[in-house]
Amino acid sequence: MRVLIAGLLGGIVFFMWGAVAHMVLPIGQMGMKEPTDQKATLAAIAPSTSGPGVYMYPSLPPEKMNDPAAVAAFAEENKGSGYAFVIYEPGGNPAIADMSPNLIKQVAGDTLSALVVAFVLALGAFGFGKRVLIAAALGLFSWLTVSVPYWNWYLFPFDFTLGNLLEQVVGWTISGVVMAWWLGRKGG
Repeated sequence: MRVLIAGLLGGIVFFMWGAVAHMVLPIGQMGMKEPTDQKATLAAIAPSTSGPGVYMYPSLPPEKMNDPAAVAAFAEENKGSGYAFVIYEPGGNPAIADMSPNLIKQVAGDTLSALVVAFVLALGAFGFGKRVLIAAALGLFSWLTVSVPYWNWYLFPFDFTLGNLLEQVVGWTISGVVMAWWLGRKGG
């Protein structure tokens, strides 16, 4: 029961930190730019998609990736041209009008993540400081396994990637303080 409560507390704290990082601090907007001529861009993208999904422009069809001649021709043809990583949803983003479903999913995801962290923190007879360091290390781990590959392979901007580092490590450190405190309570 104490791990469950620690996870619930950690999830709430991590969600609140995310709100502060995105709504008060500039962390949530690091690396984000406001596009110009948005309607024309969306109209131009639509015909080049096959529905909702993630698209890379330019991209080589998967069946040609093992053909050295096709890869070389693709590289030469696209040398110096632009690149875009696009998440396309032809029906629009419902969060523009109502963020409630997204906020519920975010709280659920943060809470499930915090339950995993609380479980790890409760595995050993760690003191408060070690538990906080473990939570911070798990935040760093999550950043290294998700954000760094996106920066490396999909060219996410460095400042966007740095913002994710701050959000994850600071958030899990703060949540770790609360979870470590709860798990270290006498009789809890």
